[in-house]
Amino acid sequence: MLPIAGVILTYVICYELIQLVLEKNNMADFDTFNIFKWLFKTFVAVFILTHTFDIVMSVFSLAQRGINQSAGLITGSLELGSRDMMLTIYAQLQSMGIAELYLTFYETQIVMLGMNIMAIIIFLMSFGRMIEIYLVTSLAPIPLSTMANKEWGQMGNNYLRSLAALAFQGFLIMVCLAIYAVLISTIPISGHIHITSWTVAGYCVLLCFALLKSGNLAKSVFNSH
Repeated sequence: MLPIAGVILTYVICYELIQLVLEKNNMADFDTFNIFKWLFKTFVAVFILTHTFDIVMSVFSLAQRGINQSAGLITGSLELGSRDMMLTIYAQLQSMGIAELYLTFYETQIVMLGMNIMAIIIFLMSFGRMIEIYLVTSLAPIPLSTMANKEWGQMGNNYLRSLAALAFQGFLIMVCLAIYAVLISTIPISGHIHITSWTVAGYCVLLCFALLKSGNLAKSVFNSH
């Protein structure tokens, strides 16, 4: 992408110089300071282009630092099936009749099917985000090559906002997992098995919905589109 971005940067710099000449009445009102300003903008544009991937990696490094520190928000466990819970469920199953056991079996199968579907959705979303990071990073030189011009620079500004939103989406995911861990830990162990199973399923649906909305929320915070 760097050679293509270099061609775009050349066009943008030439376009900026033409605009500078036309704004000063075909150099009739020209000031030598404008030449230095144009040279400075050219230098900054070339510097940004040659350090494109350093800028991109710095954004992700900053986001990674926040994500690592946010891991301390997860105070509970994301796993179900503690020893006390399993003993309680086992005692409840022993007190049930045949008909209720069949009902509980089919109810459990439905809940497991729904949770497996949600696990697949979360899996696809996580790997889709990783692929999106690679794609956005690989195209970084093209939008950043437009930063020298005020009109064309909107492309680069929006790219930086989108990049920040994509990077800090991981922080929102960690917050969602922290909330899920707290909710899971509040499920009463001595409750009825039907209520417990559907409560777990509801919390999983809530986690899946929150993770799916994390991308749109990050984009709205950074005003990217």
